[in-house]
Amino acid sequence: MFERFTKDARAVVEEAVGYAHGSGAQIVDAEHLLLALLDREGGRASFALSALGLTERRESVRRALAEARRRAGLTRAEADALAGLGIDVSEIVARVEEVHGVGAMSRDRKERAWWTGRRPSFGRDAKETLQRSLRIALARHDRYIGDEHLLLALTARPGVAAEVLADHGVTHEGVRQVLHEVGVG
Repeated sequence: MFERFTKDARAVVEEAVGYAHGSGAQIVDAEHLLLALLDREGGRASFALSALGLTERRESVRRALAEARRRAGLTRAEADALAGLGIDVSEIVARVEEVHGVGAMSRDRKERAWWTGRRPSFGRDAKETLQRSLRIALARHDRYIGDEHLLLALTARPGVAAEVLADHGVTHEGVRQVLHEVGVG
């Protein structure tokens, strides 16, 4: 599949691995792909994010992703569902962090990966995002998978990345429309 990736899409994947490795995570998540997309310039995804006003709010996106990591990667919808069962996720996070320190529930814990010496592997949600990007490219009859396909895939599947993007005004339909207007979709 990676042979179909453009230079920009490959760079996003490599930078996502770098983000995961730098944070000490053993697994590359969809959130790492989003962070890598936020930092890319000059690609189609960068154009779409800029057109949708996200480039001015990168730090807000980073903070929202960090907050989700503190909740062990749960979306707000998942936290709300647990609240409906009488489980207060914020209270659990507070208690765990009181005993074990801030970020104790985060999947990006350095102490888990420091001794392995291995690069992070791709987690289920990152793999599903990459697979969805292929399906999107095929449905659009594109012969390649570009960074715009990765962005479309992130917005099309449920999870923290899509939730954070939607909270910042970036939806699948919005990205699709911006890309279509410039002849990309």
